[in-house]
Amino acid sequence: MDSHPADRLGDARSDDRLDLYRASARLQDMRAVAARDDLDRLAHLIRLQERSLSGRLVRLLRAVRALALGRTPTGQPLRQAVVRLRQDGAIRTTRRVARRIRHALRSTPPHAGLTPAATHDAYVRAVGADGLAPRILIIAELSLGQCAKYRVWQRVEQLRYLGWACRVVDWRDTGPVLTALQFCTQVVFYRVPAFDSVQTLLAEARRLSLPCWWEVDDLIFDRDLYLRNGNLATLPDAERAQLLLGVGLFRNCMLACDRGIASTPALAEAMRAAGLRDVAVIENALDAETLAVVAGLGAGQARDDGDGPVVVIYGSGTRTHDADFRVAVPGLVAAMAADARLWLQIVGDLAVPGELAAFGDRVEILPGRPYRDYLALLAQADIAIAPLEDCIFNDAKSNIKYIEAAILGLPSVCSPRRAFADAIIDGRNGCLAATDDDWAHALRRLADDAGLRRRIGACGRTDVMTRYAPDRVARQQVAPVFGTPAIPPTDGRLRVLCVNVYYAPRSFGGATLVAEEMVRRLRATGAVEVAVLTSRPAIAGRPHSALRYQEGNVPVLSIDMPPDGDAIAAFDNPAATPVFADFIAAFRPDVVHVHAPQGLGAGMLRVCRERGIPYVVTLHDAWWLCDRQFMVRADDRFCGQARIDPRVCQRCRPQARYLDDRAVLLGQGLRDAALLLSPSAAHRTLHIANGVDPARIVVNRNGFRWPARPRPGRPAELVPRFGYVGGTEAVKGFPLIRAAFEGLDRPDWILRLVDNKLNLGLRSIDVAEWRVRGQLDIVAAYDGETMDAFFDSIDVLLFPSRWPESYGLTVREALARDVWVVASSPGGQAEDIVDGVNGTLIGLDATPADLATAVSALLDRGRFDGYVNPFKDRLATWDAQARDLLDLLRGVVAPESRTL
Repeated sequence: MDSHPADRLGDARSDDRLDLYRASARLQDMRAVAARDDLDRLAHLIRLQERSLSGRLVRLLRAVRALALGRTPTGQPLRQAVVRLRQDGAIRTTRRVARRIRHALRSTPPHAGLTPAATHDAYVRAVGADGLAPRILIIAELSLGQCAKYRVWQRVEQLRYLGWACRVVDWRDTGPVLTALQFCTQVVFYRVPAFDSVQTLLAEARRLSLPCWWEVDDLIFDRDLYLRNGNLATLPDAERAQLLLGVGLFRNCMLACDRGIASTPALAEAMRAAGLRDVAVIENALDAETLAVVAGLGAGQARDDGDGPVVVIYGSGTRTHDADFRVAVPGLVAAMAADARLWLQIVGDLAVPGELAAFGDRVEILPGRPYRDYLALLAQADIAIAPLEDCIFNDAKSNIKYIEAAILGLPSVCSPRRAFADAIIDGRNGCLAATDDDWAHALRRLADDAGLRRRIGACGRTDVMTRYAPDRVARQQVAPVFGTPAIPPTDGRLRVLCVNVYYAPRSFGGATLVAEEMVRRLRATGAVEVAVLTSRPAIAGRPHSALRYQEGNVPVLSIDMPPDGDAIAAFDNPAATPVFADFIAAFRPDVVHVHAPQGLGAGMLRVCRERGIPYVVTLHDAWWLCDRQFMVRADDRFCGQARIDPRVCQRCRPQARYLDDRAVLLGQGLRDAALLLSPSAAHRTLHIANGVDPARIVVNRNGFRWPARPRPGRPAELVPRFGYVGGTEAVKGFPLIRAAFEGLDRPDWILRLVDNKLNLGLRSIDVAEWRVRGQLDIVAAYDGETMDAFFDSIDVLLFPSRWPESYGLTVREALARDVWVVASSPGGQAEDIVDGVNGTLIGLDATPADLATAVSALLDRGRFDGYVNPFKDRLATWDAQARDLLDLLRGVVAPESRTL
């Protein structure tokens, strides 16, 4: 039986998507191979340099220079290192500590010490998170597995239970953290030290006006209180010095934040005493992972083996618990000596006291293991112990060891530190032991009575399930801190995300001018909320990352562009795609309007498709069809194709092995667009010839800046004045203009060439070698304020483009100001020119002689006295374009998909 046509259509679409992802995968494979080759070549050159005498001398000179500047070769201030070592009482271990410090500094992010800088004020100006979807970013220390479990991944689970979107990034990944900061509305720094790279993150959070919390589960920010931890004395001097070295860094990061989160009330009190006024308590608790493991173990009942061994278990997460364990040793020794059924299991790193050696095989030392395996081992024991030395450092610790044992139905004997004493009622749901006798008594009592073990274990399980259940902690402890997320209300305005490779303050090219004007005018209607995605030049000292700023009260997200030599990333940029996806989630557009996405890539369109967001493409130039954006060959001549043949393109670009896959990606991108917009009829025709459905592409003519005043009268007897604004590119006709004017045998003319680099203090046009008889003027690029003055200074605009332009904005600006235009044809640039009436048309393949002939015909004095373009009423306006565009965007957004 034949399948239904709709089913076949669905299958075809699935095949298209599969081809799309396969093409992208092949393209990224090509990039990876090329990058690997580049890396191998670079590594080879580095090895040759390092082996050479000059390489060794360079390293020596760098070390000497660093020391002369008062720094170690790794960049640390010498005085700071020496002072800290002396303060730590570890000067005798200088060499060992120095090695560890150097290792720590090498593991610091490569951009440490760099602060945000900008090439324009807009990039560093403070902005808010108004209008963004609520999201919490956790910048975390993730290398400590158990700490991350209880303070990071539990928090994510709790926040998501409350409805929050949440992301976690390791604090060492400076670039990804900076990017993630652009999309969050609140940020938590968990156990993060204030290295220079973190200062960069803190400064960015302040620029983005983000509320900041600093979260911790140990008293690691107060040196005096930290030193009261007896476990420090058991560590090697070098390790102890390294731990103490971080105290000041933790404290600085804490005080740089607005608020704090502690795991216990005692820890919260210490944070307040250190100067952080607003501190909340969120306890370590249960989570889905723990409950799932417990359920799988079938735990909940203490064992009853009659006269068999009664196993006491102690878990040591790190080497810093030797002094804590010794608290229980006398009681353990007494109990084990009195009752031969007591066996001891020690899991993890611990210096086992010699007193326990007398019990031989009854003391079992087991290596640390993954969390699931540890819980399985715990479930097989009979009694858990959690000894802690009596000090304020331990009073600040959580009672997680008790919670883990209790959820398994295992009775615990714990030191009466604050968090344990707060949760345990002695003899009911656990046992508290303050003295040696208390430890011995509690252990012997539990060993003697299996029923007591079961009752205490069951009561403890019930209590922790009530108090520390994930949903309860989320509602009672997390919600008061973060609240519940509220999507910013909208008033029914259309939400449009505009995409263009350039945007103010980095404005360049006609497509950018159109995009900027449409953003301004759509927003000015009061019916549209607009945001912009664009690119940005590298900012000195800032890692590769996104940056959100505001331009004209419009939120703009800018991202780094791929290197110029990365031809594949120019249309399939995998780094830009997830950033775009984050911006989509944060801004929540109803429709995406894509202008010129060069360098940003077509991956954005896949995101729109996957999320059901319609997108509209304005077809500036031929980028979607041709790897050479203007269809101009290497010999600077228009290729002349109407329907593009990939075989011709491959001959034109023999090294570009990616052309077929490029056509797959961009072709599918056009087919999946809700609507295609062309700025001219000629450009629409080009795309229809290349397979675009005529019903899905409409003309939306570009507006432009009309003159602010009438053109003043032209001075009498002035020689004709010509102007050119296309830059030095051959595709715009610059070499053609030079050759044509060098061929003129008359001196009665002025040619004004606009150099758009002069405003940047640079020069791109050099006419020193030109051999002409007339006058050459090099002038700076005009802006909105100086445009009229520039066109007042010329009579003729030269626009001899070598390809059929999609529009030709400058042509319209000139025609609106009664300036004659010499332009190539056919193409969008010629559509408002009536040959011989308001301009002169030449061929796309015009020779210098052809252009010289056209110019010579305009050299009569008085030729332009009183000239007025009779067809100005045919020209488009920004307002008309914006009105049409708004109607078109509204038309592709289904009413039920609007953000309400």
